[in-house]
Amino acid sequence: MESALTPEEIIAQLAATPTALAMLVADATDARLDSAAEGEWPVRVVLAHLRDEESIVGRLRIERMLAEIVPEFALFDPEPWERGRSRERDRKEILLADFALQRQATLGLLRSLRPAEWARTGHHPKQGTVTIATWATYWLNHDANHLGQVERLLGETLSEVRARRARPG
Repeated sequence: MESALTPEEIIAQLAATPTALAMLVADATDARLDSAAEGEWPVRVVLAHLRDEESIVGRLRIERMLAEIVPEFALFDPEPWERGRSRERDRKEILLADFALQRQATLGLLRSLRPAEWARTGHHPKQGTVTIATWATYWLNHDANHLGQVERLLGETLSEVRARRARPG
């Protein structure tokens, strides 16, 4: 599956996620960030997941595709990660800042790619052969899924948050 988006579109959309997350959770109390239905991650864990996956999965796979000939990727199982993850940097502001910092590093890497490098490949156990372009597009979908999850957990969409904040008050 080749990406239908241009590298510039991919980069722009990936760049929007940290701001969208910050807008969604800005007014959320700690109680709201920590509540979820049985078996579902609370918002705070979703934020930590996005931060950690950015650096230990997403960007690392792109770096490996640039450095190796068709690297083999291991599956990342988020359940053991969640049980064993460090909770020392779980304040909302720290999670958002750490994610934004990790995303900036990813964006810097993507912006530095020459056109031919977007076609470099790796092998994913479930997705088969992926290019940097398809992996980055997958990452957009990953962002969208978790943004939707945060919206559901907090009961307000990003559009609703923006509209509420735009009202004089």
